[in-house]
Amino acid sequence: MNIIKIMDYLSDSELMNTKSSRRDSFGHIKTLGKNVAMASIPFGLAATSTKTRATTLSMASSMMMADPLDILNFALTLEYLERNFYQMGLDTNGLIPAEDRPTFAQISKHETSHVEFLLSALGDDAVSEPTFDFTGGSLNLDTFSNYQTFLALSQGFEDTGVRAYKGQAGGLIDNADLLTYALQIHSVEALHASQVRRMRGEKGWITKSENTLPGAFSAIYGGATPESNTVQGGVDLSGLFNDLGGNNAVTESFDEPLTMDEVNAIASIFIVP
Repeated sequence: MNIIKIMDYLSDSELMNTKSSRRDSFGHIKTLGKNVAMASIPFGLAATSTKTRATTLSMASSMMMADPLDILNFALTLEYLERNFYQMGLDTNGLIPAEDRPTFAQISKHETSHVEFLLSALGDDAVSEPTFDFTGGSLNLDTFSNYQTFLALSQGFEDTGVRAYKGQAGGLIDNADLLTYALQIHSVEALHASQVRRMRGEKGWITKSENTLPGAFSAIYGGATPESNTVQGGVDLSGLFNDLGGNNAVTESFDEPLTMDEVNAIASIFIVP
């Protein structure tokens, strides 16, 4: 099936503004080629009606919650947390099995590089490094004596990082260089998250708002826009792809943002006041 044909179909302004709803139009895509229908949706949203474009702009504006300096320091705090977490894990004898150490050593190098980059970018405006408690304080987690707990927290931190960067991208929209670097970090965090999830025997992506982590991370998959969301760009995709994985596949196809407040609430569990 030629993807260009689907693009032509979705960009037909006369078709997309008829009485037939865009939801119906997405339903008709299945007759053009089921194997590529899901992949075509993000491109189609970019080419549809004025209403959708207005919704997209509104979504971007709503994410501009802080200035670039605040966003970079927000990111730096998360990177401090991840860097320290992996360093402490690698320094704990007997915690990480030999076969998994190369993976976490590489992730640790990435997080250290992220910290160094953000420190360089911020200069004297960089926030001080907090003191971390990876037992979660009153949660009393056995983080560095139980490898499964360590893996669970790793997944939680990485999934949080992915959604955190996404949530603040709009605030960097007027600075092309900073936005570029933030998105480069974001994509690496997503690779970390996928790898760690697979190491825990899970899928490499998030299905709905399922949570197999300690209670401290229950907010990761919820938030203002939960991972169970099936509405994208104003289009309700629920029930349209029952033969392609159903609503689970729809939620897996999109990562949702977390707000700065939501991320801070998660991270603060592991920061000593």
